[in-house]
Amino acid sequence: MASAASSSSVPSRSTAKAATRPIPPTTSRPPQGAYAISKHEAEQGLWEIAARTGLEVAILRPPLVYGPGVGGNFRTLQRLVARGIPLPLASIRNRRSLLGVENFASAISLLLTHAGAPGKTWLVSDQHDLSTPDLIRAIAAAQGKRARLFPFPPILLRTAATLIGRHRIYEQLAGSLTFDAEPLTHELGWKPARTIAEQLAAIPR
Repeated sequence: MASAASSSSVPSRSTAKAATRPIPPTTSRPPQGAYAISKHEAEQGLWEIAARTGLEVAILRPPLVYGPGVGGNFRTLQRLVARGIPLPLASIRNRRSLLGVENFASAISLLLTHAGAPGKTWLVSDQHDLSTPDLIRAIAAAQGKRARLFPFPPILLRTAATLIGRHRIYEQLAGSLTFDAEPLTHELGWKPARTIAEQLAAIPR
C-alpha cells in the first residue's frame, strides 16, 4: 500500500482566515498557492494510479509539524521565549492544530499496516488544539521559563504588521486552522503517542 503524507505547514493568507470549526477530511476547499496546488495535484495523481492499477492508497494530511530541527515561525517563537522577550500576543483568540513529529510517525506507521486505511484521506493532529498564547506558554514551560505575554488590540497589531510589510506573519500567528482527526481515532483506533508537552520538551533549545 502507498501512503502519501501531504505535509501542511503554516497556512497561507487565505487559509489562515478559516473559521475555528475543524476542517473535515472530505473538505472541498480549493488549494491556495503553488505549494498547496502541487500537493493537491500529487494526491489526484495517486488516486488516478490507484484506479488504473489497483494500488492501495491512503492520504494523510497533517497540520504544522514540529519537532527537533523545526524552523519557520515555530522556531522563531522558541527563540523569543528563550530570550525572555515580551510578546504582544496575549489578546489573540485563535485555535490551531499541531502535530509532533513522533505522533506523525506513528500515524504513518498505522496507515501502512491497517486494512481500513486505503482508499481514504485522513487528517491527523495532536488532538489538542491551542491558541497562539497557549502555544507560547507551552513552549515556555518546556524551556523552564515564564511566558512573557502582554495584551495588545489585535486590530492594531494587524495594522502595525501591515505597515511594516509583515501582514502574512500576523495572519499566521493570529489565524485559526484546526483539523478534525476524529475519523482516524474512531475508525482506525489511532491515538497520539506523546503529549504536546512531552514533544516540546524533546526539542533541543
